[in-house]
Amino acid sequence: MARRGVAERRILKVRDGQARRARDRLAVEEPLELRVAGRPVGVTMRTPGNDFELAIGYCISERLVAAPDDVAAVRFCAPEGQTQEYNVLTVVAVRVACHSVAGDPLVLPSQVLAEVPGRVREAQRVFEQTGGLHAAAVCDADGTVACVREDIGRHNAVDKVIGWAATERRLPLAGKVLFVSGRSSFEVVQKAAVAGVPLIAAVSAPSSLAVELAEEVGITLVGFLRGRSMNVYTYPERVAVTPEPVSATPG
Repeated sequence: MARRGVAERRILKVRDGQARRARDRLAVEEPLELRVAGRPVGVTMRTPGNDFELAIGYCISERLVAAPDDVAAVRFCAPEGQTQEYNVLTVVAVRVACHSVAGDPLVLPSQVLAEVPGRVREAQRVFEQTGGLHAAAVCDADGTVACVREDIGRHNAVDKVIGWAATERRLPLAGKVLFVSGRSSFEVVQKAAVAGVPLIAAVSAPSSLAVELAEEVGITLVGFLRGRSMNVYTYPERVAVTPEPVSATPG
C-alpha cells in the first residue's frame, strides 16, 4: 500500500537473536517520463509528489527553458494505448545561461548555518517515516526554511525546490541558502547556479568538480555541516564565524 510517497511492507525484524513479523515503511520510487513540447527528454526515478515542480525545476536547471514564463503549461499524459498512471508529464515550452553570483552580498553567521539541518529535518515528514529520502531546502539569511522538498534522488529534490521557486515567482534565489541533505555534486552546484543561489550547504563532502564550479560561478560551498562544525570551500567571506562562548573555569 502506497500513501504520499510511503509504502508499507511486511518484514521479518531480527533483534538480539529474536525474530518477529512487523510492518516497515519504505520510500516510494517510481519512474517519471518528462516530455518538452512533445519530445521525450528523459526518465527520472523519483518519489511521487510535487511532480509539476520537479518538471519545471528540471527544465530550468537543465537549461531546456530560459525562464519560468517560458513554461506555458504542465500536464500529465499517458502514452498512446496505455492507461493513465500519472508517470508521464508533458511540459509545453518555448526555449539558460549560468551567470556568476559572486556579487551577491549575502553574509550569515556560522551559528545560523549550524541550525539549518535541524530545521530542515523537522520539515522532512516522509524521511522521519522511512529514513530513505534526500532533502533539498531553500532558506532565508536568518535560517528560516522557506521550502523543503524530498525525493529518493538528490538531484530531483533540488529540481523540486527550484520548481517551487519558479512557480512562486522567486527566481533568482538571490540572498538565499540551498541546503542539501547529502553531498554536493557538480550537478547540484550547476542547478544552484542557474537558480541564482549564492550559498550551498550540505551535510556531506563536495566533489572536486563541485568545488571548482562553485569557485568559477561565485557560490559559497559549505560541506560537512554537522552541529557547529563545517568546511567552507569557496567564498568564505559569506560565512561570519561566531566564536564559541568560553566557559569560566572555577578557580
